[in-house]
Amino acid sequence: MESNKEIISDLKGLVNIVNDGKEGYESASETTDSIELKGLFLKYAAQRAGYAMELKEHIAQHGGDSENEDGGILGSLHRTWIDIKQALSSKEDAAILGAIETGEKAAIEKFDKCLEDYASHADHIGLLQKQRTGILEALREIETYHQRLER
Repeated sequence: MESNKEIISDLKGLVNIVNDGKEGYESASETTDSIELKGLFLKYAAQRAGYAMELKEHIAQHGGDSENEDGGILGSLHRTWIDIKQALSSKEDAAILGAIETGEKAAIEKFDKCLEDYASHADHIGLLQKQRTGILEALREIETYHQRLER
């Protein structure tokens, strides 16, 4: 039973981080003037909302619940950092993209920690790998946009 609590705790941590990402992308979409970036940010906000739902289903399968619709403390700090960095920067889209890169790297690290404990997460390892891959693909796309802006 103890391992079940750990699994639920790990999955709730992932729900927090994907919700942080969703909120970060939503904030970024409201901040940028670029139609292209706005669409990109909204696409990834919707992706993260879907990830949260999938994770919550697995939490329920393990006898837990996750009512969290918002991110964790990291999300609040991340959004504040985006706001501060954007206000100070003359290249605001580049600053926003840089902040998103930081958040995505943190999300990948969190997924990697859960994936290391393969035995505990065996029943949903495919889901965690799929979501990690999606976050990595988002990070790569964000990095590409960021590099273009800095040229």
